[in-house]
Amino acid sequence: MLRSWSKKLRNLLIVRDYRFLLATMVLFWLKTCIVYIVVMQLSIESILQAVILLFNPLSSIVLCFGIALFFKRRRQWMAILIIDMILSFILFANMLYERFFNDFITIPVLFQSNNFGQLGDSIHAIFHPADLLLFADIAVLLGVALCRKATVIPTNKMIRRRTFLIGAILLLLNLGLAEIERPQLLMRTFDRKLFVKLMGAYNYHIYDLIQHTRSSAQRAMADSNDLTDVYNYVQSQQTEPNPKYFGAAKGMNVIFVSMESLQTFMVKEKVDGQKVMPFLSSLTHDKNTLYFNQIYHQTGQGKTSDAEFIIENGLFGLPRGAVFTQKAQNTYQATPKILGERGYTSAVFHGNHGSFWNRDRMYDALGFDFFFDSKAYNTNMNNTIGYGLKDIPFFKQSLPILKGINQPFYTKLITLSNHHPYKIDKRDVMIPPEDTDDKIVNHYFQTARYMDQALENFFEQLRDSGLLKRSVIVLYGDHYGISDNHQEAMSEVLGKKVTPYVQTKLQQIPLFIRVPGVEGKVIDKVGGQIDIRSTLLHLLGMHTNQYISFSSDLLSKDKKSLTVLRNGRFITQNYLYTDDTCYDKTTGEPTEMKQCRPFKKQASQILSLSDKVVYGDLLRFYQPGQTSFNQK
Repeated sequence: MLRSWSKKLRNLLIVRDYRFLLATMVLFWLKTCIVYIVVMQLSIESILQAVILLFNPLSSIVLCFGIALFFKRRRQWMAILIIDMILSFILFANMLYERFFNDFITIPVLFQSNNFGQLGDSIHAIFHPADLLLFADIAVLLGVALCRKATVIPTNKMIRRRTFLIGAILLLLNLGLAEIERPQLLMRTFDRKLFVKLMGAYNYHIYDLIQHTRSSAQRAMADSNDLTDVYNYVQSQQTEPNPKYFGAAKGMNVIFVSMESLQTFMVKEKVDGQKVMPFLSSLTHDKNTLYFNQIYHQTGQGKTSDAEFIIENGLFGLPRGAVFTQKAQNTYQATPKILGERGYTSAVFHGNHGSFWNRDRMYDALGFDFFFDSKAYNTNMNNTIGYGLKDIPFFKQSLPILKGINQPFYTKLITLSNHHPYKIDKRDVMIPPEDTDDKIVNHYFQTARYMDQALENFFEQLRDSGLLKRSVIVLYGDHYGISDNHQEAMSEVLGKKVTPYVQTKLQQIPLFIRVPGVEGKVIDKVGGQIDIRSTLLHLLGMHTNQYISFSSDLLSKDKKSLTVLRNGRFITQNYLYTDDTCYDKTTGEPTEMKQCRPFKKQASQILSLSDKVVYGDLLRFYQPGQTSFNQK
């Protein structure tokens, strides 16, 4: 029996008819591994991880190319080449997406295709001509096939069954090795890079499709009973507002400014002896400004739209895709709606198209009264760049509209100029670029300087209009500007190696809250964007304990320090957890995992409960203040 199977396997491997298929599969395996290691630079931390990284494409390759065995004659090699082209394009798309976002494409991201047309400059900046080599093997194989060197594989049910059996065995072996390296891998849905490293890009997409199907069904399956755990947890985490600040801004206007791609390290950074952001730097010691210097962005694939959703609702964005594009039909208890019930007029200002990130629909769901997009502005070749209206003319043209809104108002202005790939017109350059070998990093400093000037001009305009003394101004960074794909250049900028600990610290974004009559100071409490909502509502004199929200007042004396990022990392006052490692913040060095373990469990719980609310649209079953929930 053993000799018989050995002979069959030997015949299968050496038979001439299989050479074209085997050559295609080997070439595809090689280029996939090269992209993983050279282009995506997936980190290898052990010999086992190296073995898994090289092994994980095999099951997908066997199963996908096995489909060609269902075709006969010329259609067979055509099917092989088409499968190769499709898989190569998937690899190519993930390569570009990972290079820009340091992440991998999900099914919900594909549904955001209406955004792709406005990403032209960013895509052009990350595309390298050498990327086309990814399709070189297809050209060679096509030439071989056209020269009639590709032979037809004689197939039958037995061969097809054995092929798919081999693929299934390889998949199970891959999963087994992955579970040895990272137990409960399939539960780590927030860590896509880890999943790709251990299971491969193609298996990842199949798993993502399954997850998408499950999450899409959650709303239909949800009922009011699902709110109980969420409500109980939220109530257990309530903290009392600080009496010193509660109601300090009662009745005032509110002006939010979303500072595109701005990270905290930029506030005090210098280039060639010049401050990159002199205005924001001055606000850190302004007499009426509270500056929070340990706030982290908590966005996922939704980027700027995620930041908006988090701040308006005190809920997290989704682990895959964006709430704005997937859940605009949900019921929310967003800040614009809350304030609208108390006489506030709400509006958003944005110098881009209203449909970008589905904002025109989502703002209605959040309760905004007005949305002024690019149609509300006078745009031309001189005052636009990249994604829309430049920041300086954007603020200048927004002010007359802002002055015409009924007070008190709740407004948000979204900047654009400091956006990847950080293009800037020569006439707008105010400082020289940073001096590294990375153009993206170098020009980031110049566009940030331009945004800083636009903010200074806007404050002067508000002062001249009289709005500054009657308004709370909230300035916040929406998400990172420099991803960890630029670690070498960032090591030069910071003067130290960018370790996983340093990279996580770089996810800090600046938060300024200027309140007329409140004594300004620097506050070093650890927090996240999700905490801005409760902080603001308490300043306005509104209690928040009747709302389902994971926000916690940054000014409360009882504020807990646990801050959870969308990818499962977290930070406390003393510890930082990233890449399955617990760090002591005093030394920046790894410490015993037992120090982080209690927080890790809570971090996972918070993300899970928030996702439960959004996926299940659970707020449709809840009226603020009620303690029992009825089916609606």
